[in-house]
Amino acid sequence: MPRPTLEPAQLHDAIQDRVANFHADIVHNVRAAASSNAILVVGMATNPWCWRARKALDAAGQAHHYLEYGSYFGGWQPRLALKMWTGWPSFPMVFVRGQLVGGAQDVQRLIASGELPRLLAAG
Repeated sequence: MPRPTLEPAQLHDAIQDRVANFHADIVHNVRAAASSNAILVVGMATNPWCWRARKALDAAGQAHHYLEYGSYFGGWQPRLALKMWTGWPSFPMVFVRGQLVGGAQDVQRLIASGELPRLLAAG
């Protein structure tokens, strides 16, 4: 289910490039890492939910790649670009086989239900 976003015609010509390329390098890096790692956790320093997601994956014996962008004290713009790209409002962002599956509680549910191994096997 796609979320509503402004149509390009609703953006003034003077800002279209800025909107389209807002931290495009960060989005590109995360997109590439999500497609080349079975599990990717995108987080930020000092966020306990990022730590919980990684700890749950470690406890389940699931190797994962971790990317970290800033902390509560800085780096908010690259994280904003990722939120705009995914539509996911918080960190961590957990990707399984390139698909965003949610955050820490979502990955904990996938582990508890046994769905995580099925998602990994499907890829």
